[in-house]
Amino acid sequence: MSELRYLTGFGNEFATEAVAGALPQGQNSPKQPPLGLYAEQLSGTPFTAPRAANRRSWLYRIRPSAMHGAFKRIDDGMISSAPFVEAEASPNRLRWDPLPLPTAPTDFVSGLVTICGNAGMAVHQYLANRSMAADKVFADADGELLLVPQEGGIRLATELGILEASPGQIAVIPRGVRFRVKVLGATARGYVCENTGALLRLPELGPIGANGLANTRDFETPVAAFEEHDGKVELVQKFAGHLWATVLDHSPLDVVAWHGDYAPYRYDLGRFNTINTVSFDHIDPSIFTVLTSPSEIGGTANVDFVIFPPRWSVAEHSFRPPWFHRNVMNEYMGLIRGAYEAKPSGFVPGGASLHNSFSAHGPDRESWQAASAASEAPQRLDSLAFMFETRAVLAPTRFALETPALQKDYDSVWAGFEKKFRRPS
Repeated sequence: MSELRYLTGFGNEFATEAVAGALPQGQNSPKQPPLGLYAEQLSGTPFTAPRAANRRSWLYRIRPSAMHGAFKRIDDGMISSAPFVEAEASPNRLRWDPLPLPTAPTDFVSGLVTICGNAGMAVHQYLANRSMAADKVFADADGELLLVPQEGGIRLATELGILEASPGQIAVIPRGVRFRVKVLGATARGYVCENTGALLRLPELGPIGANGLANTRDFETPVAAFEEHDGKVELVQKFAGHLWATVLDHSPLDVVAWHGDYAPYRYDLGRFNTINTVSFDHIDPSIFTVLTSPSEIGGTANVDFVIFPPRWSVAEHSFRPPWFHRNVMNEYMGLIRGAYEAKPSGFVPGGASLHNSFSAHGPDRESWQAASAASEAPQRLDSLAFMFETRAVLAPTRFALETPALQKDYDSVWAGFEKKFRRPS
């Protein structure tokens, strides 16, 4: 399973085979699929979902995925799921330094740490210094996984093929898809959004028109690649908030061909076409939405994945960084590289912050002073930050509140703003 090639597009019907003739013609489940393979449908949405939202793929594999013994509960490690009741959610603003990379041998699964979450999504970080063993795979039955690498690249061997993601790229593993993570360098660290709501999709463009933000052709889905391995393989599965494991007698990454639109994909954030003002004022951050998981309430997302990428900032007579703000939505932010424009110190790559519903936030005193005195010449911003924005309050885990990485003095960044009000004479 060494092939690394991609199909391009988002939400399209793909067809790919690792061996010529593996895909059946005309029927999805013929009586005898080609090459002695087994036909299996992987459904990511209910059968009766509207056509535009219906996602499924047909897999043609060496053995049925149903071929395994009973699962047994294993230790959950540092992974948590809803309901998040370990610690009380609060209006307090929280910020963390980067979590330290492990010194003991730690793979992707054992290095997952939950930071916060709600009923529709959870935020984890992964911290790894070794690859998952060849006889181990992982699947999440609770939600799809949006991986945001921050340090070190990762190689994802999945049932539907192989893809790699490095800092500046994202990868999405659909709910229930089995995969293995290889660490491409000495270490790997990144953020994970576990989306348990509607599947992530591209946002509507509205008055932006046909071109802008993320383009469908820039998303990459792996071509078929398979492992023909007989021998014991541990399958670890996250199910109903806990980790379970069973042992297979073969590799489950044995899909020789597939067609459909329910598959892993990656996206290079550098291809995002940023929309910005050319006149005045600071546009709402919704213009930076890459992917969205909509809710039943129009315009209110279960979770939005928003980036603040390198771009030119131009605006006349305007305060350019994010302004002081209170928002009904709940915001978890992370920094991939550079210095964030509203927090030039204290918020560093690998770190994170949490601002829950109506928690007042905005630029610290240092960035406010600099922006207030800045010239009107265009400015180049070269950092890359992101935000998971969600409609429900994010409750932190006990680990998130007790880790030494939590900054105890975060509130102080807004101290010292002087009273400037003067009554007219």
